[in-house]
Amino acid sequence: MIEKIRNIINIPELRKRITFTIALLVICRVGTHIPTPGIDGEALRAAIENLSNTLFGLYDLFAGGAFKKATLFALGIMPYISASIIMQLMGVVVPYFQRLQKEGEEGRKKITQLTRYGTVLISTLQAYPLAIFLETMTANVGGASIPVVPDPGFAFRFTTMVSLVTGVIFLMWLGEQITERGIGNGISLIIMVGIISRFPNVIISEIMLLIEGVRGPLTAIVLMGLMFIIVGFVVLITQGTRKIPVQYAKRVIGRKVYGGQSTHIPLRVNTAGVMPIIFAQSIMFLPNTIATFFRESEFMQGVMIVFSFNHWFYWTVFGIMIVFFTYFYTAIAFNPVEVADQMKKHGGFIPGVRPGKKTSEFIDNILTRVTLPGSVFLAFVAIFPYILMNIMDVGYDLASFFGGTSLLIIVGVALDTLQQVESHLLMRHYDGFLQKGKIRGRRRF
Repeated sequence: MIEKIRNIINIPELRKRITFTIALLVICRVGTHIPTPGIDGEALRAAIENLSNTLFGLYDLFAGGAFKKATLFALGIMPYISASIIMQLMGVVVPYFQRLQKEGEEGRKKITQLTRYGTVLISTLQAYPLAIFLETMTANVGGASIPVVPDPGFAFRFTTMVSLVTGVIFLMWLGEQITERGIGNGISLIIMVGIISRFPNVIISEIMLLIEGVRGPLTAIVLMGLMFIIVGFVVLITQGTRKIPVQYAKRVIGRKVYGGQSTHIPLRVNTAGVMPIIFAQSIMFLPNTIATFFRESEFMQGVMIVFSFNHWFYWTVFGIMIVFFTYFYTAIAFNPVEVADQMKKHGGFIPGVRPGKKTSEFIDNILTRVTLPGSVFLAFVAIFPYILMNIMDVGYDLASFFGGTSLLIIVGVALDTLQQVESHLLMRHYDGFLQKGKIRGRRRF
């Protein structure tokens, strides 16, 4: 390991890229502690405590804790992600965006520009309701009801909107700079660092429990073992693929012979990534989010109990929805008909399968079967924190690192970044950062 790190330091370009990435990520974390003007911080902390089981809690996860502090980066990078998802969905149903996707580099630049415009629009639409919401919030501090915004009005709303939208645009720019001049995917790294920033506080809390005798040493050892096992399984599924062999026929053009090589189509076990959990979690948080505005209604309070983290109904429906959204997003992200058409145009075929419609049906059939274990595993990873909380009496802050959105994002981004570092090392004839100096291929299922 020390030798690999020394190799990284010996490459000036890679060293500059890593240093540049770390510097920009530090700037991202600093921005999460700069408060928005006109807000009483103490009152906000007291008022936000009951919102962890709502959409606001999910938003705060991706904002790296900036949302509950109402800082300049309170909206995080989520508006950009939302705009990117919308553009991806539009590329499936709108012919104009389908043409842009097929225009190569120029089309990609146009889509990127439209995504930026969409980010500004979405962040503006989110900033104004947030300003109104902050004005209506009150906190019980020392037996007195204190407003979160001491001086509400147009000036506060305008200042908040400008501050939050500017924060989103600045984060988006930082993410693009990391992607272009740093190492790894900038947007993903910003989200991952925001999630990891909660980990030191969790570790300190666990150490305090050990010192106070609340948590036994054996329990701590078992938790560490579970962490390694779960992370190993997440890596296994993230890297797992089903390879479909493809043969390209030989073509003679002039005096040259083209084609004739054998390759494969890698169908990932988890094609959808972390998106199914995000979609399902967003929908599952809606009832509690709505219930927060009707605290005096007995019916809505009953809804909050059923859709709480401690109720089995929440986790059962959550798991079923993850399986559904895994198939839904996989159908959007991977089009067997388009893959079959491209193979047919370039003279490719799957041995034993006729080109065209039969090929697309064959690929779709395998993709459906491969996605099933991936979707079930995603559902298990998502509900594992609930199992851990009930069996070992672990708090949600610690349990969230044993599964769900947090763990999948951390593992996925870490693997992608390591593979980029690996490629830089191999290009310069150094041993790679991963085992035996080679990028380990995705496991075959």
